[in-house]
Amino acid sequence: MTDLQTVVREIAAEMAARHDRGAVANYIPELARVDAGSFGMVVIDAEGKVHAAGDADTPFSIQSISKVFTLTLALGMVGDRLWRRVGREPSGNPFNSIVQLERECGVPRNPFINAGAIAVTDLILSGHQPREALGEILRFLQFLARDQTIYVDRAVAESEKRTGFRNIALANYMKSFSVIDNPVDFTLGVYFHHCAIAMSCRQLATAGRYLAHAGRNPDSGLSVVSPERARRINALMLTCGHYDGSGEFAYRVGLPGKSGVGGGILAVAPGKASIAVWSPGLDANGNSHLGRVALEMLAKRMGWSIFGTDDA
Repeated sequence: MTDLQTVVREIAAEMAARHDRGAVANYIPELARVDAGSFGMVVIDAEGKVHAAGDADTPFSIQSISKVFTLTLALGMVGDRLWRRVGREPSGNPFNSIVQLERECGVPRNPFINAGAIAVTDLILSGHQPREALGEILRFLQFLARDQTIYVDRAVAESEKRTGFRNIALANYMKSFSVIDNPVDFTLGVYFHHCAIAMSCRQLATAGRYLAHAGRNPDSGLSVVSPERARRINALMLTCGHYDGSGEFAYRVGLPGKSGVGGGILAVAPGKASIAVWSPGLDANGNSHLGRVALEMLAKRMGWSIFGTDDA
């Protein structure tokens, strides 16, 4: 039987020795300062045992990984009415592209590209003040991770606000089609701040456990979402979770996952494990380069791909 802790430690050691680390996201000044040599990995198995290696407890900016949790919240608030505002198809374009929006009357392709996540954030904001909406998102993550120390990195949020011209353009364009209801500044303020939430691999893997276990918190047995909704969120993570690198991730790793330009990836082995990996260097599509390589190794060595193992 393969020892999971040994596999995690071996992968972390292999990643530490590699020189092809990708490039940090330099278009957000605060992220440009992060050490590209960092690497952390945490796997929490079905029994709740934590297997950690590397910089597993170093907080990093989760960026677009937060979109998994805002999608979960929004679906809980409005249900399938959400899909009137945002689609469920892969985009095939960069995550901050405006081209598709123009062609498709302001409706974003999916909730994980920037435009789609801004539309989802707008739904969460409706009926609330921005501070209240952000507080609800943050408390949800703290609840899932069982950790009240999770916080919003204000310096990263301000850095994104100062340089977020494309996101401002996306939001205003959607506003012109009535996809955005609230004042654009309010919606973007909440969006920039939830993308700037800082978490460690340990916290992130804990927060994602409900997606690995049919919508339930396996420790308490409490339902976070229905099994059907968990399955559908996982399906969106598989098809859309890595922007226009989603097909490559599915091909190589074979697990639902969501990346962020802070270098993190949350991945799910249904029924088996919740996984978080962090390596700040990105590939050309804005996904963690060594994070994807590490997850490919893990899925192969553990036989976790949802498409089957490599055994003949």
